[in-house]
Amino acid sequence: MRETGAPTRVTLAGGGTAWLITRYEDVKDVLMDPRLSSDRTRPGYPFLTDDAAYLAEVRVFPGMDAPDHQHYRRMFIKEFTARRIRELRPEVERIVAERLDAMERTGGPADLVTALALPVPSLVIARLLGVPEADRPRFLELTELLLTGRAVPAEGQSADEAEAAAQQRGEEAFRELLRFMRELVKAKRAEPTEDLLGRVAAEHVASGALDEWELVITAMLLLFAGYETTANMIALGTAALLAHPDQLALLKDSLDHDGGALLPSAVEELLRHLSIAELATARTALEDMEVGGVLIRAGEGVIPLAGAANRDPAAFADADRLDLRRTPNRHFAFGHGAHQCLAQTLARLELEVVFGALFRRFPDLRLAVPLDEIPFAYDAVLHGAYALPVTW
Repeated sequence: MRETGAPTRVTLAGGGTAWLITRYEDVKDVLMDPRLSSDRTRPGYPFLTDDAAYLAEVRVFPGMDAPDHQHYRRMFIKEFTARRIRELRPEVERIVAERLDAMERTGGPADLVTALALPVPSLVIARLLGVPEADRPRFLELTELLLTGRAVPAEGQSADEAEAAAQQRGEEAFRELLRFMRELVKAKRAEPTEDLLGRVAAEHVASGALDEWELVITAMLLLFAGYETTANMIALGTAALLAHPDQLALLKDSLDHDGGALLPSAVEELLRHLSIAELATARTALEDMEVGGVLIRAGEGVIPLAGAANRDPAAFADADRLDLRRTPNRHFAFGHGAHQCLAQTLARLELEVVFGALFRRFPDLRLAVPLDEIPFAYDAVLHGAYALPVTW
């Protein structure tokens, strides 16, 4: 579709239609254009399935337009400044080191998803939100339940029964996590603490600019947006490096000789190359407009595909190749424009710390099974891996 150039109209699983945008320049224009709305309540918003339409009832600022979007975003943006994220680095390094210590004690082979990729972002977000130390094991357990609910039939169980059981486990974990977050927000209101929820509750809930439920929903959004995406990037990024030994050799050389100076560039290239959140954004046209030479009518849905744009040869030389030294690298892994990911600096920090520490600790890390035997999450909206067996 990208090679033909023009936006393509498609039928979605739920029966609706939308325009897919695949070229780099068109995706950039769409993500910057105020004539395209992020409001999920608008008629014509392109939900991928009927089941996803419930999101229209969940009012969080990424699903709002100006001026509401900016109003709510400003309440949280100072929690993700470069200074605040730098202050988190020692904690991120400690969390990663503890997980690697556990891997080393247990010995290989290990599943990198459960040993490292899932717990690291969960524990970082627990620290960011201000989850008390005593509650973090349960918080970690609940978040992992939400992401590891793959339907694998037990002996004597049908695929449909396994799917129903996995869905039930996920729903129960979600409800308990929501109750957990509500109680946490109430506690922060009663006794504000020096963490994201404590500061926002003290400043914005106390003033009436934000109500308690809005803070709970935003906390859940931050959890899901920052947890599954980073966990998937850790797993897939490791798999990509192990599958490209020439690029991994460059990274190891940097870790050995210049303190890992290549890490920031390597993270950017992995983000571009993998594009795990291709379908994380969608829009509705507010008026008739032209995109890529095609007329899109008011009320029609538009889905810019970051993964296609991030492999556009018009924007990236040898675009399908993993090149850790690639520069410039202006990808759309975190979106673009006013709705660009709020926590991208935190995600970058986590990925730099993880990949640096992982390959310093286990320089001979390798896949324990052939690449084509890894259960990649092709059935999920966010690309990832259900397991990543490694050894050393």
